[in-house]
Amino acid sequence: MMNKKYFLASILFAVFLGGGIALGSHQLLIMQQRQTPVQHKPNTPQPPIQLTSLVAVEKQTETPSLIQAAQIATPAVVHIKASYEAKVMQAPRSNTPLDQLFRDFFGEGFDSGPREYKSQPQYATGSGVIITAEGYIVTNNHVIDEADQIEVMLDDNRKYNAQLVGQDPNTDLALLKIKEKDLPYLQFGNSDTLQVGEWVLAVGNPFNLTSTVTKGIVSAKARAIEIPQSKNQMRIEAFIQTDAAVNRGNSGGALVNLKGELVGINTAIASNTGNFTGYSFAIPTSIVKKITDDLKKYGTVQRAMLGISIRDVDADLAEKEGLKKLSGVYIAGVGKKGAAAEAGLQVGDVIVAVNGNKIKNTSQLQEQIARYKPNDKVRVTFYRKDQEKTVTVTLKSIEEKMPMVRTQNTVELGGATFENVDQAVLKQLNLKGGVRIKALKAGLWKQAALQQGFVITTIDKEPVENLDKLCNILNRKTGIVVIGGCDKNGTKIYRAVDLDNQ
Repeated sequence: MMNKKYFLASILFAVFLGGGIALGSHQLLIMQQRQTPVQHKPNTPQPPIQLTSLVAVEKQTETPSLIQAAQIATPAVVHIKASYEAKVMQAPRSNTPLDQLFRDFFGEGFDSGPREYKSQPQYATGSGVIITAEGYIVTNNHVIDEADQIEVMLDDNRKYNAQLVGQDPNTDLALLKIKEKDLPYLQFGNSDTLQVGEWVLAVGNPFNLTSTVTKGIVSAKARAIEIPQSKNQMRIEAFIQTDAAVNRGNSGGALVNLKGELVGINTAIASNTGNFTGYSFAIPTSIVKKITDDLKKYGTVQRAMLGISIRDVDADLAEKEGLKKLSGVYIAGVGKKGAAAEAGLQVGDVIVAVNGNKIKNTSQLQEQIARYKPNDKVRVTFYRKDQEKTVTVTLKSIEEKMPMVRTQNTVELGGATFENVDQAVLKQLNLKGGVRIKALKAGLWKQAALQQGFVITTIDKEPVENLDKLCNILNRKTGIVVIGGCDKNGTKIYRAVDLDNQ
């Protein structure tokens, strides 16, 4: 009986096992049949692989943006070559014991004075950005400062001699002009809306390698790096810090966002070697646009001042002064006749906003004020003894210097109104260029015995061909200068004018 049951169970098990094998084979066959068309029909999509799909999506969203921004920016970035002519210099008189022996023998006429020799011509290179179709170009002041000739090469290799419209050492910016029309140019973007971590491109000419594009992210904003400055400079630093590779020759080039808009002018790197080591710094367009607009319109920068000395709020200062917040700008001094004093600001106040824009440090305050010109009104929010207050401040000119007012056809300065001399008068006076005193009232020009109708042709021997050159020279000069020119009869006259005599 047991053997029969065992026998029946064995048969049933075999039947089920056979059926399972058959069913499994059938399913395997179905899977192979399903897979076979995929292998032999290239038009049928492969089953998606998640990791590859994600990488592909990233590349599709990122790469076209970088490419588009580079294509927009590259044609508008130029290569600049600043040339410095050979200078006549004097070698000091040698005074070795052997020289003295020869003098004792041959007399003092031997090597009796310094000897003249010529230095070798030099040049510097950098980058620039075309900002109008009419050929206005912004660059760094240190790229072209004191150059005898400035050559600009476009992305398509066309070359031009550039005219210096104006320069501002305080922000390290300069404005150039070339005679051309319908040029590719960059639109100004809003550097205020840049976010830390946002992608940016640096476009320039490092090591004379034209049209070089590098990418990076915004690492920080309103960064001060304390670039060395001359005694008379008031350096304004509120840099955009990025990790886009910038090297020698990139100075004056473009920092653009992914829309291809200009958001900064590349200016400096943090390096012990002179080459890129991880950080670069750009002047934000919030400052660039104001400076270039001023240089284009006036030939000089209309710089406004609060009239205060400031410092960042840190832990030591907060403990010393009993401040509750480690943010803002502490007023350490107030000028007696400055804009801040007239508005009621005091030593010990902590500025936290200008026109609603938050202020965390001195660089941000400098950036905000640098946007305005004298007589503009700004709302300054500050804390005084833990109470928040807001006052309206009417900004004043830096150091109350003599204002220069420029219109389309005239320049007013120190009681005189100047205009360009028309071609007929230039031909009559046998002059190549000049600027005429159109109107004259009490001021430094009248004190120098200059008269209405006088044509200025030189200032300290520098040619003055037109109003642009007049503004450029006067923007750089201080103290007593020698004015050369002629009266309406063509008589040559020279006068000394004290530009500091207000």
